[in-house]
Amino acid sequence: MYKNTLNSRFLNGRRGLALAVAGVVTLAACGSDDNATEDTPIDTVAEEAAPAEDDAMEDDAMEEDAMEDDAMEDDAMEEDAMEEDAMEEDAMEEDAMEEDAMEEDAMEEGSVPIVQLQFDGLPVLGDAAVYEGWAIVDGAPVTTGRFTVDEAGTQFDDDGNEVDHFAVDATDATAFVLTIEPTFDDDPAPSDIHLLGGDIVDGTARLSIDHPTAITTDFAEAAGSVEVVVPTAPDSPIDTAGIWFFKDGAGSLTLPDLPAGWVYEGWAVFDGIPVSTGRFTDPNMADDFDGFSGDGSGPATPGEDFIQNAPDGLEFPRSAAGATVVVSVEPIDDDSPAPFVLKPLVGELPAEVERLGEYPLNNTGTDTFPTGVANIVPADA
Repeated sequence: MYKNTLNSRFLNGRRGLALAVAGVVTLAACGSDDNATEDTPIDTVAEEAAPAEDDAMEDDAMEEDAMEDDAMEDDAMEEDAMEEDAMEEDAMEEDAMEEDAMEEDAMEEGSVPIVQLQFDGLPVLGDAAVYEGWAIVDGAPVTTGRFTVDEAGTQFDDDGNEVDHFAVDATDATAFVLTIEPTFDDDPAPSDIHLLGGDIVDGTARLSIDHPTAITTDFAEAAGSVEVVVPTAPDSPIDTAGIWFFKDGAGSLTLPDLPAGWVYEGWAVFDGIPVSTGRFTDPNMADDFDGFSGDGSGPATPGEDFIQNAPDGLEFPRSAAGATVVVSVEPIDDDSPAPFVLKPLVGELPAEVERLGEYPLNNTGTDTFPTGVANIVPADA
């Protein structure tokens, strides 16, 4: 049945087509009628359709441009948001750094207890030694830190950082002591070499060598002389090639006893080169050195002849004329080739000296000795 229906529609379509063709012929025959409507050319139809297509294309292009503009605006907004986030993060980091700095400043300014140290004339130590501060709390030493100094007096901790204070609670301390310690030291207790000390009064300790916790004296009573003689080489062609701390058959030096950790040492300085005459603790006894002397014996007092084994830069035998004579106070473990900063007696020998001539040594006074100040600053002071 579906097939018959389809054939019927086909036949009807053909009849319709024939009628349509007949109608077209009839219209053509009547073409001269003034009221008849002319056929529209195909080109004109195409031209009228083209603007519509162009308008559609333009609309599409405008939509695409609008979409691109929206996308660019979105990207710009995202970039602005990212930049704002980055700026906020940077600001937060800067704020955090400022807060850290403020906290550090607060700690330095008093939020934690500290000990501030200042020194005048503190000597540079060799590589084998460092300084260490000690607060005396309830009679016991509490370390405040180890440090070294340079020629300008600047202090440096064990890590090489410049310091002028140490974070330690010494609020209840009654005294402060500065010692000299070995660079590599396993002993947590102070050494015997106490250089400076002072009582803490109203949070401040004035440090000096004469405090009972230090060397205990300022050497105000130190005095002496030196005799030019060559007892260990009586046949020396230079009969002034020696100095001895000797007078009238006994020692010529008046010196106080030293506490543990310290010794005296004699020196002759020739043309800027210091030469040790030996170390001693008793000025009326022989010292511990005779390496430059001759083969003979000398008096039982400190001193030395300059006959042999000259150090680099010098020639022996040599007269003591023109030499600078020094009696210094040395840390017992010091092996420096020059006198320590504590030089209570110094004398200049004239350019011409006589055998058995006696020449005075001068007391240098306290102005040449190191001093210091320790300030005990409690928390939140």
